Amino acid sequence: MAAVYQTLHRRVSSLVCRLHSTYVRKMRYLNQLKEDDSLCRQAQTSGTFYLFHNLSPFLQKVGKKYLVPQLSAAEMKGILEKFPEAEQWMEKSVLIGCSEEHRPHFALDLGALDKSVIESELQGSFTDLRKALFVVDGKDSPLLASAQSLLRWHDSHQYCSKTGQPTQKNPAGSKRVCHASGVTYYPQMSPVVITLVSSGSRCLLARQPSFPRGMFTALSGFCDLGESVEEAVRREVAEEVGLEVEALRYSASQHWPFPSGCLMIACHALVAAPRAEISMDSLELEEARWFGLEEIVEGLKREPSSSKQDDGSILPWFPPKQAIAHQLIREWVQQQTA
Repeated sequence: MAAVYQTLHRRVSSLVCRLHSTYVRKMRYLNQLKEDDSLCRQAQTSGTFYLFHNLSPFLQKVGKKYLVPQLSAAEMKGILEKFPEAEQWMEKSVLIGCSEEHRPHFALDLGALDKSVIESELQGSFTDLRKALFVVDGKDSPLLASAQSLLRWHDSHQYCSKTGQPTQKNPAGSKRVCHASGVTYYPQMSPVVITLVSSGSRCLLARQPSFPRGMFTALSGFCDLGESVEEAVRREVAEEVGLEVEALRYSASQHWPFPSGCLMIACHALVAAPRAEISMDSLELEEARWFGLEEIVEGLKREPSSSKQDDGSILPWFPPKQAIAHQLIREWVQQQTA
């Protein structure tokens, strides 16, 4: 038995090492592409491309599924040949990752070109990212989100904030440089805390006026300059619903492209029952209330399309599984039913 265990242990260890080394090689290759301009330009000739039009990703509907096509460099060339100055367009692409086989992935926004021509050529459509994230396969959502954020960053950083002169991106899109001042700009994310507040057997969810009808989610807000995550959670809960956090714990994080490149830092926050009377900030929120376990479980099963009742009222529903708010709510349910 000991010999069998040792053999199994060696096989598992070997597998872990291979997985680790594959990841390391992949990350080092991506870093090479970011630092070596000639290598990145060469990679563009063999890579795959995700298309956007004014920051909306291109999707193809096959049956009931929405697919995110990866176009080869040859396919891209065939499309761009239909437009003037085709050679310049590939330079606008940004590196967003690579496959396990080290085939690089790029994103390219063709917003200045005729959308209908591209859609007709490729038999698909450019779709608003909010909708796209919730209809494509789960593995494609993070890639589309990060690609759009990087494309948006380049679009809004075309000029140097110090000199007002144009900045130039490197082939990988990992930075922009102002040659007049020598300043280098790198893409940045804004930290946002998203917090599920709970008290005993209830959790607190809220909605803003801009939300789709019936949707409730966890509280969230940007971190102020100089704040820790803990301080930001306590401040946001106090500001938005008038409650004082007694304890909190970190759950997970997620990149989120709305309103731009955000890092969502998800936490659970506990408040004491005697102090759990909501005092809502009506400038921030339209509604905030406590939900019991049964109501949460039913809401998780509900789709937006099935939330409307015969009398016109709307039953509460919650963010889909791709959103980290959904994960927070699921974790709370699991804790309550453990």
